[in-house]
Amino acid sequence: MTTIGEALNRRSDLQKRIAQLEERLRSSVLVQEDERPPEEPEELLSELDAHCTELQRLIATINHTNASSRLPTGETVTEALARRDVLTLRAAADRDPRGDRPRPVRSLQPLRDPDGAADSRQRRPKRG
Repeated sequence: MTTIGEALNRRSDLQKRIAQLEERLRSSVLVQEDERPPEEPEELLSELDAHCTELQRLIATINHTNASSRLPTGETVTEALARRDVLTLRAAADRDPRGDRPRPVRSLQPLRDPDGAADSRQRRPKRG
């Protein structure tokens, strides 16, 4: 029986191997007319197909495990991963576009204009 950690490691290995095979396949297909490819494209395609089939099975197994495993908080691993991903997106959006500094904290106090209205939508008309 494979643990989730072993499955995650295998998934990472397969993704790296697939990327390497894709690169090897590209260099084996792009050769001059009179030259032989460094490797047989058919063999590379066969190996690539086998790795992709295994990766698909592995991803489905990991996703099933994550969807059915609960954390002490009561949420599933899938829910926790989704929450983490959204938090990462929100944190990235809160970064200053000029660098890695956090943006200035937005005030939670309503804006007040000189006439004392809470915000610009409630401003009293100026007397002329």
